[in-house]
Amino acid sequence: MTNPRNGIAGFQLTEHTWITEVGNWIDAISPDGRRAGALLFDARIIDTPGVRDRVVAAVLTDRRLAMGGLPGLIPVADVVAAGSQVWLLTAQAVTPTLAGLLAAGSVDASGAASVLAETAHTLVALHAAGITHGSVQPGTVVITAEGGALLSERGLSDAIHGRLSTPERDSSGWAALARGLAASCARGAPRAADLFERAAATATTRGLTAARSMLLAERDLLPGGVISRHGLAQAARGQSVFAQPLAYTRPEDAAGSGREADRDEGDIVTLLRVPGTSTGPGTGDSAGDQAMLGSQAPTHPSPGNQDAERFGPGVGTETPVERIWREGRDGPRRGSARRSKAERARRRRTILAAGVLAVILAGAAVAWFRLGASPDLTVASVAVKAPKKAQRCNSSVLITGTIVTNGEAGEITYEWRKNLDKEVVKATLETTSDKTSYSVPLRWSLKGKSTVKATATLRVLSPGPPRTGKASFTYRC
Repeated sequence: MTNPRNGIAGFQLTEHTWITEVGNWIDAISPDGRRAGALLFDARIIDTPGVRDRVVAAVLTDRRLAMGGLPGLIPVADVVAAGSQVWLLTAQAVTPTLAGLLAAGSVDASGAASVLAETAHTLVALHAAGITHGSVQPGTVVITAEGGALLSERGLSDAIHGRLSTPERDSSGWAALARGLAASCARGAPRAADLFERAAATATTRGLTAARSMLLAERDLLPGGVISRHGLAQAARGQSVFAQPLAYTRPEDAAGSGREADRDEGDIVTLLRVPGTSTGPGTGDSAGDQAMLGSQAPTHPSPGNQDAERFGPGVGTETPVERIWREGRDGPRRGSARRSKAERARRRRTILAAGVLAVILAGAAVAWFRLGASPDLTVASVAVKAPKKAQRCNSSVLITGTIVTNGEAGEITYEWRKNLDKEVVKATLETTSDKTSYSVPLRWSLKGKSTVKATATLRVLSPGPPRTGKASFTYRC
């Protein structure tokens, strides 16, 4: 459900939010009513010297790549500043992610192969342009309503950490992704799982092009012998918060025809193109761009100013935030007292809007601060599988838990609980930087004559926030 009173630069924010390494993502509605996303950067990160310039440089690089015909990335509509806040706005929905679908057990083998083939294709194209992604993991793979796989947050992790990732880092992230997908379909499609494991090994030794060629050449090992988006599309539409009619009011419906120009969202400035700054494309000082790109600058010619202002089919050269900036810029030249009064009212509304938004983000902020003690390793999802068939007398049942991470090294603390007794099995898991999916099995032995429903619950205690998965089976004797 959305709250139509809360928005940024014409984008209406929903109540569906989640935390990543870079800040707080929020599902949003673009000014023309399309599904979109909004990322509010964590203030502690974006205010670090140099980070804002590197983020803007990364986004400008994405736009140049998109105009050059490179597909497979979530398109960025704008980066704006509203007071002390910095927002990244996307022209495409950023949910559901592969991490969410894996947690729900909704990724079939054919769909997994499709994800791997499409993300490998995108990464190979990025590397050919002299660019890397820097943070390939289940949480940055977005599944569209058509079942396509797009990469989000390209370059943002590198911008935050002030580093230049190598293609080998992307290959390792993709290999970990393949191993995680292999684990998710090992029981239902063992031959496909073996293919994914071999593709992962190939990616780290021979590169992504060879790994992708292997997937395409050996597709007969997949169920039905095809790579298909169909299952992914169904799963994405079933999980997306946009799958149901949205409770929001379009601005033109609320204000009436001709009233859109009267809407006032406060002092919002686009960081991608503001006259007199050095962060826009084609300006005199490109130090921010070079700080981010270094030797990774695209090999194809950069577009001129006019091209840099246009992104995607049907999008004009002036974005909503640029219009807001322009109208705010031109207003004071009129010297009108009425304009000054309007500006003071606008500032008051900006403060009020920030307070309302703070309420929505309060829970997310708490989770972010809890993660601050160990930012390197995060748990993306937890899933549990149990046998579907009823278990007979004196059975020893294998329960399989799967923990998906962001691919960083560290330690995970977790516990198993069983509903039929008070035993709690606690354990720790050491993660490495070359894997994102880990199997944590539980062996449950049942004896006696009875018919019961047994439920095993896997709970990750740290790093937080806590995540839980459960599965049940029937014991009949």
